[in-house]
Amino acid sequence: MGILLIEDDASIAAFIAQGFGEAGHPVHHVDDGRVGLALARDQRWDCIILDRMLPGLDGAALVSEVRRVGVTTPVLMLSARGAVDDRVEGLEAGADDYLIKPFAFSECLARVRALLRRAPPVAAPVLRAGALTLDPSRHRAAWAGTSVELTAREFALLAWLMRHRGRVLSRTRIIEQIWGDDFAGDTNVIEVYVGYLRRKLERSGAPPLIQTVRGVGYRLVDDDAAP
Repeated sequence: MGILLIEDDASIAAFIAQGFGEAGHPVHHVDDGRVGLALARDQRWDCIILDRMLPGLDGAALVSEVRRVGVTTPVLMLSARGAVDDRVEGLEAGADDYLIKPFAFSECLARVRALLRRAPPVAAPVLRAGALTLDPSRHRAAWAGTSVELTAREFALLAWLMRHRGRVLSRTRIIEQIWGDDFAGDTNVIEVYVGYLRRKLERSGAPPLIQTVRGVGYRLVDDDAAP
């Protein structure tokens, strides 16, 4: 757990991360809205701090989607837009608090601590596709009750495929969601990780669940629809 910080301004992000780290709250930072959404949705956090204006996905749209899928993690929205209408829009999208830039770190810390004093966040829902289950809160995967050991990247990729099971996901979309700014330009990276997942699932007894759609991308099917 810890704090998920979604902020594209590197200096502000470093300022916040250092302050919360010194206060005993570990921070995981990303600077893209789409990547932040995947992390907010698939992992458990004590609190989410996000900027209103983000590349990839606007902060208000991000928190709205997080709430739509049932994640109740406290959210503090940061923005230089301080008009009443802007604050209302952020809060109505699902943010729990709204802090206008520039701000003193002491106020940011106090607001987050106030959010943390409320009810603890509900664990992210368990993902299911036939007999395959993923528990994001405990970082556990299993096929028909048999544990499947996955690395963090494998887990994130499988979770994304499961959330969109039955739909074809392009390689470009997968890279944006799972690798984000960490993508080093190796076009074979998705094929490599899909291969890892297939081998691990097959060793656990699962049928071929991840289908390659030639020239497009990949699709995950439930086991009863697998070939």
